[in-house]
Amino acid sequence: MPPKGSKSKKPADEGTVKVDKKKEDPQPSAAETAEAPKEEKKPASSRGGWGRKKKLATDSANGEETGEPKAKIKVKSSISESFADIDFSARAKTPDGRESNFKIASWNVNGLRAWLEKDGVSYIKAENPDVMCIQETKCNVSLIPAEAEVDGYTSHWLSGDAEGYSGVGIYYKTKPIKITDGIGIEKHDNEGRVITAEYEKFYLVNVYVPNSGRDLPRLDYRTKEWDVDFRKYLKSLDEKKPVVLCGDLNVAHHEIDLRNPKGNKRTAGFTIEERESFTATLREGFIDSFRYLYPHTENAFTFWTFMMNARSKNAGWRLDYFVLSERLKENLCDSIIRSKVMGSDHCPIVLELAI
Repeated sequence: MPPKGSKSKKPADEGTVKVDKKKEDPQPSAAETAEAPKEEKKPASSRGGWGRKKKLATDSANGEETGEPKAKIKVKSSISESFADIDFSARAKTPDGRESNFKIASWNVNGLRAWLEKDGVSYIKAENPDVMCIQETKCNVSLIPAEAEVDGYTSHWLSGDAEGYSGVGIYYKTKPIKITDGIGIEKHDNEGRVITAEYEKFYLVNVYVPNSGRDLPRLDYRTKEWDVDFRKYLKSLDEKKPVVLCGDLNVAHHEIDLRNPKGNKRTAGFTIEERESFTATLREGFIDSFRYLYPHTENAFTFWTFMMNARSKNAGWRLDYFVLSERLKENLCDSIIRSKVMGSDHCPIVLELAI
């Protein structure tokens, strides 16, 4: 647990989960049934293109321009009203009083095109992070709409071999030393799930972890192959400099991290295998930044199914994380869940560091 008084007070806003550090090991309410995280459905058809930057607009097979027209995106509704009352300028401090000077935001947007139609980029402009990490774009890099561009930021996109499946991206203000696509293992990298940005003092890893699926058809792949290899990858980075891992990790680690733990013991995202595998990763020298700061905070979720009014009932799961190398604890200012920001079945999360 962090030292007493390590969390500076911030102006309360509706977009930040309120914290009561004095509560003792609460039992999450099962009054409402929280649906399982959505299953990834891999399309039968596929396109090449993972690992190509958006600006290249190339086909993965030969590196030449595809010539395919990009559909223009029109904003049908704006999510901006959902965060109108949030004070995005507030800054937290480290236990020794250093104010945050580097902000990272992360969001599973559940489809880039749909997110753009809801004016999703308005959130980036309001939050104004140094880096914005995006997961589940469901869009081939050669077809990224021009409307995804944001003034003041450069973007880098990664897609898998199958169009409409998986995909991640980052927006950054300051160019990283190096950007790496994937983890160097083809059977994982062909799904387009990991982008690593190297900065002077840390590595930033943006990930969309595979879902084990309804009836758990990918559970063994997830826990015995992906998790094992991804853990080795994180450790290899951590040996060089500290790591900031963010994204949709597709696991609710503890019972406090979902609304209905008893009814989801064999549901993807809450199986004992997935939870123990995440524990194994943390034991390699990493911390879950949110639970480090707020170990007993209840009803702190980042995903809600679109069904049964789950979000209005706050019947959700905490699937999105900022995981840090332990030696970054002294740089940690805050780990925030923007629970009121609409636009996806996930909400954004934010990390504030003093670097």
